[in-house]
Amino acid sequence: MSEIAWAQEQLQERVAPAALSSHIGERIRAAARTLKWKPSRTKDIWYGDLRVSIKPRELRQLEEITGVRYGREELSEIDALIARADTLLASQGEDMGSPVLAALRALVGAVDRTGAGR
Repeated sequence: MSEIAWAQEQLQERVAPAALSSHIGERIRAAARTLKWKPSRTKDIWYGDLRVSIKPRELRQLEEITGVRYGREELSEIDALIARADTLLASQGEDMGSPVLAALRALVGAVDRTGAGR
């Protein structure tokens, strides 16, 4: 998931969720106030404008407010699960382990690319 897509998701689901208001404009203004960002900047990120980039301090601010870390922890968890699967499958024999592990890696890669796991 790209930084802009992650930030967009955090704004819409955690900083200013739908329960806050049924009007998008009100939610964007509420997010801007919470983050102390300019409304135009918040709007660009809200709609995932690919012409903007997220600054590291903005990512950290979103992480602090939402309690969600951008990708790093998730990736290390997946790596740990794959390493554990490697160990378990190695103890069961190579003939079964390789295809299962390859399928697991393909599944994780497909979920990561589509963002379906979020």
